[in-house]
Amino acid sequence: MLLLEPLRTAEDGTVPGPLLAELTALHASNRDFYALSDDFPDANDIRPEQVAAALAMELANPDVEILLARQGTEDGDGPAPRRLVGVAITLARHPDPADPDPWIGLLLVDGSTQRRGYGGQLAALVEERFRRAGRAAVRLAALDNNPGALSFWTSLGYEFVEHRRDRQLGRPCTVLRKALSEPPSGRPSEPPSERPSERPSEPPRRSRRAARIAVLDPEGAVFLFRCVDDETGPHWALPGGGLEEGESPREGALRELREETGWTDMEPGAFLCSWEHDFTRAGIPVRQYDDIYVARGPRREPAGGLLTTTRAEEGILAWRWWTPADLADPAAEPVWPPELPRLLAELGTAADAGDPDAGDRPPAPADVSGTGPA
Repeated sequence: MLLLEPLRTAEDGTVPGPLLAELTALHASNRDFYALSDDFPDANDIRPEQVAAALAMELANPDVEILLARQGTEDGDGPAPRRLVGVAITLARHPDPADPDPWIGLLLVDGSTQRRGYGGQLAALVEERFRRAGRAAVRLAALDNNPGALSFWTSLGYEFVEHRRDRQLGRPCTVLRKALSEPPSGRPSEPPSERPSERPSEPPRRSRRAARIAVLDPEGAVFLFRCVDDETGPHWALPGGGLEEGESPREGALRELREETGWTDMEPGAFLCSWEHDFTRAGIPVRQYDDIYVARGPRREPAGGLLTTTRAEEGILAWRWWTPADLADPAAEPVWPPELPRLLAELGTAADAGDPDAGDRPPAPADVSGTGPA
């Protein structure tokens, strides 16, 4: 399962050292691609300062978003950060006002993990983000000297638009486009490598779209519910749940927060991450796609005694505020998503560095490809 999260820079706009090292290694593992693209002076010697400069140039555009894809252990648990296996750079609006579509500027998977389906999974997650944002289609430009990329994207349903040179370096490219029609029953389409028909040993899973809110108190504690289901057992999860017909993730997260806690004085703030995970709901195996947001408020109890028998029947058994120390306790019950302690710690670090809006600024819209817009 992949966890998709936006790249978060330090207060001065730089990429933190450990993350820059990960990103440099990921770029260096794709030397064959960079030998074709000429994005770096020497594809066999890609350096951290070069990667940092390239990222800074991308982030200077407010319509660009850089998304990191991480993969955990098979059970998804463990305190260690998940491995970075891919990166996507997306552009919400093309410089040409006549072009209505967002663009995938780059989709890159670690060279040591290629041919494991991560590219298809990452592309599907990015497309789903655009679909939820109400975009009708997405475009990208594949280098003409990279037939492997053209084959990959056309296998995912992208269709030829035109030949032209890219805006950055004038390289010959093939522009491709994919319509983002709503999947049946409003469910997200599954990545090609993850379709149930290709997993004969697993029962078919129902796809479910959901949204959640990480509510933080002034001391950085997060509000969690203790939940249980037949497949995963007891765990602690953020307030939230499945989306209703025609509901956006932000609307669904707000509705669920009010229904489950009775708190009506908060709104979903910054996007924290997207998370794909499996569980069993009412005896039905589910593959759920969560969009998670951040909100801040006072430490308090749920209003009106909402943890009733009805909530217990839904699998919500208890509630608790978890401090950063609680989240770091290796003996604690599992927390969903498993990366929540690290993600919240990064938000706390940004706030400690003097960024008063850490966790409250909405990210720029975005998506993924191979060369940047043509």
